Amino acid sequence: MLVAALLSSVEERKPAPVIFGMAGPVLSPEECTFFQKVRPLGFILFARNCETETQVSALTAELRALTGRPMTPILIDEEGGRVARLKAPGFPEFPPARYFGDMAMRDREAARRAVFENAREIGFLLLRMGVNVNCAPVLDIPVPDAHEIIGDRAFGADPSLVSELGIAACEGYLAAGIVPVIKHIPGHGRALVDSHAELPRVNESPFLLEVVDFAPFRAVAQRPWGRHVWAMTAHVLYTSMDPHQPATLSQEIVRHVIRENIGFTGTLISDDLSMGALSGNLAERTSAALSAGMDVVLHCNGKMEEMQEVAAAIPPMRMDSLARLHGMALG
Repeated sequence: MLVAALLSSVEERKPAPVIFGMAGPVLSPEECTFFQKVRPLGFILFARNCETETQVSALTAELRALTGRPMTPILIDEEGGRVARLKAPGFPEFPPARYFGDMAMRDREAARRAVFENAREIGFLLLRMGVNVNCAPVLDIPVPDAHEIIGDRAFGADPSLVSELGIAACEGYLAAGIVPVIKHIPGHGRALVDSHAELPRVNESPFLLEVVDFAPFRAVAQRPWGRHVWAMTAHVLYTSMDPHQPATLSQEIVRHVIRENIGFTGTLISDDLSMGALSGNLAERTSAALSAGMDVVLHCNGKMEEMQEVAAAIPPMRMDSLARLHGMALG
C-alpha cells in the first residue's frame, strides 16, 4: 500500500518529457496557461528571449514559478563564437571551441586550463540568470569535406584532443553548477549537409565511427561524473548501423550504440524536433523519438500551434528517465 501510494504520488508530480522554447523576452498569457497545463520538464532560451541579465533572470524566475519546481531545467546554447544566444553589447563574448583547439597545438595543458576557465566563466554568468543547463560542449569531429554547420564549433579533428578538451569543458560547467549537454551524440562531424535543412547520411563503417566519432562521447561517459551530464542526439542517418532511421529516432542506435557501446548513462535529449532532417508531422516525430529511447524531446521555435501538436503526443515520463534526471540508476 505504501509503495503504491509513493509511486502514485511520483506519477502525479512527473513533468512531461519535453523542453519548449518561447516566442520572446516576456511570457504571453497564452504561454503561461499552456505551460501550466502541459507541465514541461524545462525550457530553452534563444537570442529572442535574452535582452539583459535582469530581464533573463525575471524570465527564468517566472518559468520556475509556473512549474512549481525550483530546479526546473532551463537550457541555452552558449557555446561561444557563432553559436551564442547572449549577444553583445548586453553580454560578454566568448571564443569558439576551435580557438582552444588551435591553442592546444602550441600548449596542450594551457589549452585544457583555458577551456575549464572559459566554461566556468560562462557557467557563472548563466547561473546568475537562473539558467542551469548549457547545450555545450560540441564533441563532434568534423572531416575535411563536412558541411560547415559544425566547423569551428568543434575543438578539432583529433579524437584524443577533443576528448581531453571536452572533459575540461564539462568539468568547468559542473564546477559552476551548470549541467553540460554533450552533442551531437554519436557524432555529427561527417555530415555533408546541414541537418537543420535536410537529413545527413553517413556511410562509414562501424569500426571507423567507433575509433573516431564515438571516442570523445565515450571519454566523457566514463568519467566519475559522467551520469550527471546530458547528451543531445544527432539527426543523422548512419547507414551501417540503422539504414532506416536517424539516431534520434533509432532504437537500435540509442540502445546499442549510445547506451551500450558508448556507455552513456545520463539524460538523453533529442535535437530540435522541428529541424528539416526529420520526416513526418511533429506528433509523429515526438512519438518516434520517445519510443526510440529519448528521455526528453526538444522543441525550440516557440510557435504555439507546433508546441500544442507536440504536447498532444507526449506520454508520461518513464521512470527510468526520471531516475536519470535525479542521477540514479535503476536495476
